[in-house]
Amino acid sequence: MTALLETRSVTQRFAGLVANGDVSISVDRGEIVGLIGPNGAGKSTLFNLIAGVFPPSEGAIWFDGADVTRLPAAERCRRGIGRTFQVVKSFETMTVVDNVIVGALVRATHMRDARRKAHEVLEFTGLAARAGVPASDLVPAEKRRLEVARALATSPKLLLLDEVLTGLTPAEARTGVELVRRVRDTGVTVLMVEHVMEIVMPLVDRAIVLDLGKVLVEGKPSDVVRNPKVITAYLGDRHAVGA
Repeated sequence: MTALLETRSVTQRFAGLVANGDVSISVDRGEIVGLIGPNGAGKSTLFNLIAGVFPPSEGAIWFDGADVTRLPAAERCRRGIGRTFQVVKSFETMTVVDNVIVGALVRATHMRDARRKAHEVLEFTGLAARAGVPASDLVPAEKRRLEVARALATSPKLLLLDEVLTGLTPAEARTGVELVRRVRDTGVTVLMVEHVMEIVMPLVDRAIVLDLGKVLVEGKPSDVVRNPKVITAYLGDRHAVGA
């Protein structure tokens, strides 16, 4: 099966800093893949490279069978890469539904179609009852869902979720996990960044661990959490000795 997303020996430098070094990963259609790693591991940089915020210093990014390395973010979105942001970027003075319409207009040619799509997505994400309120009125968990809703309104093939479960209460996190599963059930592939391994590991089909800008290990979650290299990266060498 051809991968939906591939990064091929991707390196990103910022002046003298190598944020990502020779990163090659793939995400197959229909997967939920977790991209994890300690702070400063290069996860956000890799997300930005995939989304098209800037091109890599070296290497290539392929999506849906095409080289998109030099395409801007807007064109990648039109081709089917949707994303959320680690720092919520809602339009605070606009209503919830109007925030989602912004995403729907990527594909809709008429406002009525964009509005219809927005309401469908709000129903799917559990925000239908909040459609008419300003985004500023939402609580943090609702704002995370609004980010997901706006991205889903673009009709993505691949959804990049950047810490959408971080900072939530246990009940809110469970709701978020179920939403991610339902997104995958609609046929959307998911690549997600999360810090809390207890949340992400039961959810994902496969985990990719970054450390110091490089791929440390990847595989099934049950194997990754027992890997001494992963334990060292997260907890320190003394924990790895007894692993």
